[in-house]
Amino acid sequence: MARKRRKRVAEEETWHSAWAVPYGDLVTLLFAFFVVLYAVSSVNEGKYRALSSTLFTEFNGQKPPGSAPGSAPGARAVVRSFPAAATSSAPDSHAIFADTAVVTRKEAEEIARSQAESQALDKVASDVSTAMSDLIKSNLVIVRRKGTTIEVEIRTDILFPSGSATLSPTAVGVIRKLSQTLISLPNPVRVEGHTDSQPIDTTAFPSNWELSSARAASVVHVIANSGIDPARLSVIGRAQYSPAQSNGTAAGRNANRRVLIAILPPGNPDPGATTPQAPAGDLPPAAPVTAAR
Repeated sequence: MARKRRKRVAEEETWHSAWAVPYGDLVTLLFAFFVVLYAVSSVNEGKYRALSSTLFTEFNGQKPPGSAPGSAPGARAVVRSFPAAATSSAPDSHAIFADTAVVTRKEAEEIARSQAESQALDKVASDVSTAMSDLIKSNLVIVRRKGTTIEVEIRTDILFPSGSATLSPTAVGVIRKLSQTLISLPNPVRVEGHTDSQPIDTTAFPSNWELSSARAASVVHVIANSGIDPARLSVIGRAQYSPAQSNGTAAGRNANRRVLIAILPPGNPDPGATTPQAPAGDLPPAAPVTAAR
């Protein structure tokens, strides 16, 4: 009797633990499934081709045709075309040949070029900051990097008298100093004039459009006369429609009266320009006015 009881208890214990084996297999398969999904979801074409080649090798028990013995994964691979395999059983319809070393090399070249451009922009920002360090400390000039563009924002307090587009002698020296850091660079330069929302109506400047454009043109003339190719330069007058701060306060209006010099990436045809532009050498000189602003 005792022997039968022990046997029954052993059978019950075995039955209660029998679920562990299929459960472990299921977890393992799910893990492998999601690993494959994660690997396939990568947008890196070179890695995708290498993974496809590895899967082809493992599931077929042989190396893909065309791969050299002992070659590194991804050096030359046969990539399995899964949609073709699902619709055709022809021996060669499910495989394509691709030299993934070429893809990888192109990707490396693009990364290296992007890094070189980024380092060049960082150097431009550093050189400009050094050249205008005194004004930066006085909060009259702000140098910042925005994506692939270096922006130099200059408050009009140090550039123009009130209601005027004629640069002060001090401002001319500041612009020339900035221009010296840009002469040896291939970067296009865009100059933007900004005003506050206070209206202006004079003979020279019927509105803020004319005032902002004339101020930007005055800055461009100094840059061009400093030795920079005028073909690299462009002018935009934005009036009061791109404020940096609210025009509801005196401090905000003062911050909005500014000239922004954008140093663009080399070869970039001025992506921020949305209005027709004229080369600096073709712009008429800005006329001084005495109206209060």
